[in-house]
Amino acid sequence: MRRRAALLAGATLLAGFVPLAGCGAASPDVLLLTRSGSLPGARLTLLVNDGGTVRCNGGKPRELPDPRLLDARRIAEDLSDEAKRDLTLPAPRGSLLRYRLRTADGTVTFSDVDAARRRELGPVVAFARAVAQDVCGLAR
Repeated sequence: MRRRAALLAGATLLAGFVPLAGCGAASPDVLLLTRSGSLPGARLTLLVNDGGTVRCNGGKPRELPDPRLLDARRIAEDLSDEAKRDLTLPAPRGSLLRYRLRTADGTVTFSDVDAARRRELGPVVAFARAVAQDVCGLAR
C-alpha cells in the first residue's frame, strides 16, 4: 500500500511537468541587421530574437527592451515586400554607411543616403543606432 501511494505521488508530480515540456523551444530570430561603412565605429551586427534578446557583434544575448522588440517586428513586417524581392539599392555617391537587413522573407540592402530618400528605410537606421548605443553600449 505504501509503495502504491509513493508511485501515485510520483506520477502526480511528473504530470505537473508535462505541460512545461514544450516551453524549452527556441524563439525564432526576427531580423539580422548589419551595418558597415567608412566612419569609425560603423561596423555593427545585430541579431534580434523574438524572445526579447539581441546579440551585438556576435556577443552574448542581451535583453532587448519591449519597445525595441516591437520596433524590430514592425521593421520586418513593413519591409516584407522589399525583402521578398531581395531589394538591393546601389550605394550612391556620398553614402557613408551601408545597411543589410535580413528577415525570414529575404534581404534588403541600402545606404544611409537611400534611407534619407525612402521613408520606409529610415526606421532601420534609427533602430540600428538606438540599439547600438542603448543596448550594446557602443558609440555609434
